[in-house]
Amino acid sequence: MTTFLVIFLAELPDKTMVATLVLTTRFQRPFWVWLGAAGGFLVQVTIAMLAGGLLSQLPDRPVKLAVAVLFAIGAVILWRQRDDPTDAGTIDPAAVVSTGRIVAVSFTTLLVAEVGDLTQLTIASLAASTGQPVAVFLGGLLALWTVAALAAVGGMAVLKRVPIRAVRTGAAVVFALLAVVSVIEALA
Repeated sequence: MTTFLVIFLAELPDKTMVATLVLTTRFQRPFWVWLGAAGGFLVQVTIAMLAGGLLSQLPDRPVKLAVAVLFAIGAVILWRQRDDPTDAGTIDPAAVVSTGRIVAVSFTTLLVAEVGDLTQLTIASLAASTGQPVAVFLGGLLALWTVAALAAVGGMAVLKRVPIRAVRTGAAVVFALLAVVSVIEALA
């Protein structure tokens, strides 16, 4: 329960929630976005458990720069898709992107964004310090899955109230800001 609360509270304002929300608004298939994110988190928490304290030895700068590049690419893609013809209702957005691609993009985005993240290091540290790796694994994983589920549901709620062009523009700006923050963190 302690791990769940710590990770849940740490992830609520984090890039994980933002990225999941943006992916949900992009693909408009919240379950498949969540499933991809959940798979990424499963791998991330497993790595944290296996690596324990070794995760803190990863070179911080290259990891953060890689995350920055991914967010920058996402920002460019979202910006370019603001006026996608799917907005006019002529094409079903769900039909444009396969379920497998939605899951793969969500999986990759969340997995890479979380490598070496504070929550991954926290999970590794808690596992090492408590001597209860199964409880820490379950608490961390369930917290990450819960945050992703809230973001996926929130993304669909946003789409019901805000035009898709505004959502994509806002998402592109948010991804660009996350890229800048990642670069600043890498260089600090």
